Amino acid sequence: MKNIYNYSLKDLENIFIEMGESKYRASQVFEWLYIKRVKAFNEMTNLKKELIDILSNMFSFNTLDIAKIQKDKGVKKYLFNLNDNNKIEAVLMEHDYGTSLCISTQVGCNMGCLFCESGRLKKNRNLETYEMVNQILNVEEDTRSRISHIVIMGIGEPFDNYDSVLKFIEIVNNPKGINIGARHITISTCGLVPKIDIFASEKLGVNLAISLHASSNNIRDYLMPINKVYNIEKIINSVKNYINKTSRRVTFEYILIKDINDKKTDALNLVDLLKGINCYVNIIPYNETSNNEFKKSDKVTTLNFYDILKNNNINVTIRKEFGSKVSAACGQLRSESR
Repeated sequence: MKNIYNYSLKDLENIFIEMGESKYRASQVFEWLYIKRVKAFNEMTNLKKELIDILSNMFSFNTLDIAKIQKDKGVKKYLFNLNDNNKIEAVLMEHDYGTSLCISTQVGCNMGCLFCESGRLKKNRNLETYEMVNQILNVEEDTRSRISHIVIMGIGEPFDNYDSVLKFIEIVNNPKGINIGARHITISTCGLVPKIDIFASEKLGVNLAISLHASSNNIRDYLMPINKVYNIEKIINSVKNYINKTSRRVTFEYILIKDINDKKTDALNLVDLLKGINCYVNIIPYNETSNNEFKKSDKVTTLNFYDILKNNNINVTIRKEFGSKVSAACGQLRSESR
């Protein structure tokens, strides 16, 4: 039985037309799902009984179970049980502009970035669209409040699960769906260049972030195996193409790791790479884990790195640190109970 949360409004409209039903019935169902948040077709009181019976035999409402919630200042980390007993994590962060949920797109990850806990768990499978959608629905139900921003950069490489992630964005962005504006949705990739090029043609209006984390190929080769396939030059060319097609600014994420990628030469190389590109750099203090020997750059080094970029007219911010006490910070998600 197919999960109802896997389908966009357009998908449902096509299904209803094939059934000989009016297209507007799909809008009614969609609004029951995402505006009124019912969990059974027999609660959809403006549908006729015959249609309810047909839909009940066609679709399931399987959702996720919240296995555990951990809290830190301004953060909640959710561990979800999936229907096949796999687990994923999502992180809710409180900001002055609203609440942001960082969602996962895969069980595990095959990218193997050395600094990232998610990469220690090899990809088991892609998440289905409904499993991404329900991370939002379950968290909103738990908090009894609306999530204003979505960040697609939890466990997994989103562009390695491209079709399901795009369907998820379609449902999240639809005014009759979860209704989160495109400018409040950010998707992050470690640099799958062919998918960035395809994504540029989608013209979705969402934000694109590139996990760069190094300004030279030798260091990025060491930190991120994907660089041996799509090196920095290929990524930069792809980003320029994306900006030309979309007129959208791109974010470059840069985790600062002590004595690895935090030197003055690293900062100057980054300036040379990004000059003239409509972008900004998000410097991320490294979140230390027990599984490798990497250390966070000290405050002086971080500020010096920031100053070099700023003084060379690169738009740059230092990310506020969230959730490290409960292993909810960037690079710490592992999709297992601990």
